[in-house]
Amino acid sequence: MDLPTITAAPGTPPCGPPTLGDDGWVLTRYADVVAALTDSRCVVPAAPPGPEGTLAWLRASVSRFSPPDRHAARRALGTAALDTLDPAELSLAAARLTGQILDGASREDVVEVTGEPARRVPVEVLAERLGLADPAAAVAEVCAVAAAYHPGADPATVEGANRAVAALVAMSPPGPAEVTANRLGLLVQAADATAGLIDAAVRHGRAAPDGLATTTLLAEVLRLDPPVRLTRRVAADALILGGQAVRAGERLLLRFDAANRDPAVFPEPDRFRTDPTGAALTFGAGPRGCPGQRHALALAASVVGVLRRRRATGPLPTDRLEVTPR
Repeated sequence: MDLPTITAAPGTPPCGPPTLGDDGWVLTRYADVVAALTDSRCVVPAAPPGPEGTLAWLRASVSRFSPPDRHAARRALGTAALDTLDPAELSLAAARLTGQILDGASREDVVEVTGEPARRVPVEVLAERLGLADPAAAVAEVCAVAAAYHPGADPATVEGANRAVAALVAMSPPGPAEVTANRLGLLVQAADATAGLIDAAVRHGRAAPDGLATTTLLAEVLRLDPPVRLTRRVAADALILGGQAVRAGERLLLRFDAANRDPAVFPEPDRFRTDPTGAALTFGAGPRGCPGQRHALALAASVVGVLRRRRATGPLPTDRLEVTPR
């Protein structure tokens, strides 16, 4: 089987020892990134609080941006919601909705992948099963929140996200505010990252042989063109990472895109593998690894599988669908 290669995206740093830059320590080796993800002294910067029903409230209430003493309990709220969802059933629902979108297309089954199937299907399917009153309307609101979920969004985008959070809370089943927030957090995390994975899989799948399984395609795209390219931590205490002394309070920039091409783990870093060994780090690792990995992959594989079978890959953007780092 003639397997494709994917060169590193522009801006991907070379894989090597930790370096100290303007954004703190940059970690690019697989072992160093895993060490930081699994070391309790490397913590996620906590989000400041805000009024209930706003973007700030959501960020401060979800497990993703919680301090260590609140993280486990809030993560349990999210995993409890996910435990009620069967990935196989999600896959069937996503395939059905993708097919309906393609059947309703007005351009001979040509659909812009980053529009309808990639962005709409995962969020709408999840929103329905998480009990939101209007799953279809939730899609636009979730995407508005995702656009401002990480620091740095402009005021207009944040204001739009505030309105969207309020709308999503109103659609949500009644319950404690923290439960609602972590349910919505699952939807926001599924939005851009899953869309980015679907977009990349379809784009790179054009060069892949038809016999390459969609699950293998997704696994290698996660490694070679990850929808989330980096994540951040802060050293709560002094520690040694990759042979370097990191002081308490120093920032850590964990580069998934570089670590996923570490030649110490992946002998041919740019080439697809049909028998992947060494997991891609896009979903993280350790206690803060993505709790919905199986569900996200089931949704993405279903959408990509339908698009591959139908060849309805449509006009794709010339640039990658950018996803805000975690």
